[in-house]
Amino acid sequence: MENNNCPFCSSNNFDIICENKFAFAILDKNPVNEGHTLIIPKRHFPFFFEASGEEITAMYSLLHEAKGILDIQYEPSGYNIGVNVGYYAGQTIKHMHIHLIPRYKGDVDEPKGGIINFKRSI
Repeated sequence: MENNNCPFCSSNNFDIICENKFAFAILDKNPVNEGHTLIIPKRHFPFFFEASGEEITAMYSLLHEAKGILDIQYEPSGYNIGVNVGYYAGQTIKHMHIHLIPRYKGDVDEPKGGIINFKRSI
């Protein structure tokens, strides 16, 4: 079911990096780091825990495919993978999506804690 107020459902103006039957991957328009990618299911639903097994498998497959593309294009030193579930977890778009965030040596002084304490040094 599409939601016309959803930025992922109401637009088809995306530069899709890769896709399959159940999901697609795009670069985030407000990236935390260069190459920040979103893995988005094609079916509209707000929360990760509402995804079907097929959708989870498809998104997992796209995480690997997108990582391969980012490895070649950006050569990151590592990755953060995250899903925000609900307002109090930082979810701002009510269409489930997974963040694949490339990390680079020196992008923060101390990477311990992952993205939680991330402050851009660029």
